[in-house]
Amino acid sequence: MIAVPTTPAREPQQDRSRATRQRLLEASVQAMADLGWSGTTVAVVAERAGVSRGAAQHHFPTREDLVTGLIEYMTEVRATEIETAVAGLRSGPRRTEQVLVVLVGLYRGPLFRAALHVWTAAAVDASLRAQVRPLEAALGRTAHGMAVELLRVDEQTPGARETVQATLDLARGLGLGELLHDDTARRARVLRQWAATLDTVLPPTS
Repeated sequence: MIAVPTTPAREPQQDRSRATRQRLLEASVQAMADLGWSGTTVAVVAERAGVSRGAAQHHFPTREDLVTGLIEYMTEVRATEIETAVAGLRSGPRRTEQVLVVLVGLYRGPLFRAALHVWTAAAVDASLRAQVRPLEAALGRTAHGMAVELLRVDEQTPGARETVQATLDLARGLGLGELLHDDTARRARVLRQWAATLDTVLPPTS
């Protein structure tokens, strides 16, 4: 008599469910980046993900559920990008400039554009703002910790923490400046000069 397995049968279905959710989250980032807050609905995301609206609503019954999932997903993706960037940096005379390029990269591309639309909507929507703030704060702490690690600074040095925060503000501003036109040449000059400034004012950790 052949024994019939009782539990593994669910695994392929669970895998498909996870894959569907992943496609929906990836599609939601692209939709938010391309269409903005008002254009990103469950129906639009389902179409972009290539799944039925019913399947999308199984994972995200409402637009609010979709946005919550989107914000959490963006935070996870950004954390992974940070870890990858840290691993890829090389030592050398222009290392600080390389670090700044990495930090500016956090504020470029579809993920940043999508986040920007969410932040703008949250500015006038108290309930959405309550959702966004904790995740944005966590991402901010992660980015700050990454900057401290990559720039190899000692935050006990007076002014060091504020200088790191100013560096992140600069990176965000350069990312915003690129939204409407190609700012490559100016950005490179600014980063080169700021790297020279950081090498002067931020003593490295021992």
